[in-house]
Amino acid sequence: MSRRFGTPHAVRGSHPAAVPRAVASVEGDRVTAVELFFDLAYVFGFTQVSRLMADAHTAMGILRGLTVLALLWWSWTAYSWLANQLHADEGFVRGAMFTGMTAVFVMAVMVPEAYADRTGGLSGPLIFVAAYLVARLTHLTVYMFTSVGGPAARREVVQTVCLSIVPSAALLIGGALLGSPWQVWCVLTAVTVEPVIANLTTWGVRSRISSATHFVERHRLVVILALGESTVAIGMGAGPIDIPPLAGVLLAMAIAIALWRAYFGEVATAAEHALCELDDRERSRAAHHGYTYLHLPIVAGIVLSALGIETAMAHISGTGAYGLFGAVALAGGAGLYLIGTALFARRVVGAAMRPRLLAALIMLTAIPALSPMPPLAALATTAALLFGVLSLDRLSPISAPEAGRRSATHVA
Repeated sequence: MSRRFGTPHAVRGSHPAAVPRAVASVEGDRVTAVELFFDLAYVFGFTQVSRLMADAHTAMGILRGLTVLALLWWSWTAYSWLANQLHADEGFVRGAMFTGMTAVFVMAVMVPEAYADRTGGLSGPLIFVAAYLVARLTHLTVYMFTSVGGPAARREVVQTVCLSIVPSAALLIGGALLGSPWQVWCVLTAVTVEPVIANLTTWGVRSRISSATHFVERHRLVVILALGESTVAIGMGAGPIDIPPLAGVLLAMAIAIALWRAYFGEVATAAEHALCELDDRERSRAAHHGYTYLHLPIVAGIVLSALGIETAMAHISGTGAYGLFGAVALAGGAGLYLIGTALFARRVVGAAMRPRLLAALIMLTAIPALSPMPPLAALATTAALLFGVLSLDRLSPISAPEAGRRSATHVA
C-alpha cells in the first residue's frame, strides 16, 4: 500500500469520474515521496540560477537569474496545487509528476544557455523554453482529464491556466527567437504577466485546498531546499582552511540559521494554524497570495543571499573591498527575504511585522556601506543585523491561537 510521507493512506477521496486511477486528496494528507523526488530537479535548478548570476557578475546577470528563478517557481507552484488536489503517487498523476520533473531538469540543465546559445548543437534558449512549456502543459493535461471538485471547477481551472500560459508562452518563444537584448525583457514581461492574469482569473474560482497540512508542508520543504542552496554556497566558496575562512564559515552559517529562524521560528507555524481556521474560499485566496505569490520573494531572497555568501567566501582571506555586486546580493537578498516573510505573515496571519520591514529597509540602505568592507566584515555585519531582527521579533511574538483569530477576520 502506498503511503503519504509519515502517515498511511488511511482515508482517500473519491475517484474522479474521467480517470479512475486519479485519486482525490483529502484533509490531513501529507507530502509524498514522489513530491520529494520531484523537488530534486528544483534543487539543481536553484544551483544553476546561482551559477548563472555568479558567472555574469553584473546587474543584468542578476536580473536574468531572477527571471529564470521565477519561471522555475511558477512551474513548481503549478505542481504543488496539483499534488494538493490529487495524490501525486497514484496512477497517471505519478507519471505526470515524473514527466514534469524530467522537463524541469532539462530546463535546469539549459539555464547557462537560457540567454546565450553556445556554438554548435540545438538552440539553448529554445530548448529551455520548450522544456518549461512541456512541464506546464503536462500539468494542464492532468486537469483536462480529471474533474476534481466537479466539471465546473475543472473548466475554471483549465481556463485560468490557459489564459495565463498562452501569453507567457508567446513572450518566451518570441524572446528566444529575438535573442539579446530583447529576450530578457520578454521573459521579464512573461513572468510578470502570468501571475497577474492568474490572480485576476481566480476570483470566484471553485478550486480549493484539499489538505492545508499538505500545502503548508509543501512550501516549508521548498524553503528548506532553498536554504540548502545557501549552505552549499558556504562550502563552494571556501578555500584552504585558515582563521579567516573558518571565521567566514561560522558567520555564513549564522546567516543561514538566522534566515531559517526568521521563517520557521514562529511565522510558518502561525500561518499553518491561521490557514486551517479559514473557510474554503478564504483559505484558497490566502494560499494563492501568501504561498503561491509571496513565497517567491522569500525563495529569491535566499538564493540571492547564497550568491552573496559564495562571493564573500571566494575572497574571505582578502582585505580588499567586498564590492557592490556581493553587497547587493547579500544585503539585498536578506532584505528581500525579510520583506517577503513580513508580507506573508501579514497576508496569512494578519500580523503587522513593522520591525521586520524596518530592518529590511536598513539592510537595503546598508548596501553602499557593505561594498567597501572586507568580505569577512560584510558577513559579520549582515549576521549582526539579522540577529538584531530576531531580537526585535521576540519583543512581539505571534501566538498561534491569536494568529488564527486575526486571520479569520482578514480579507485581502
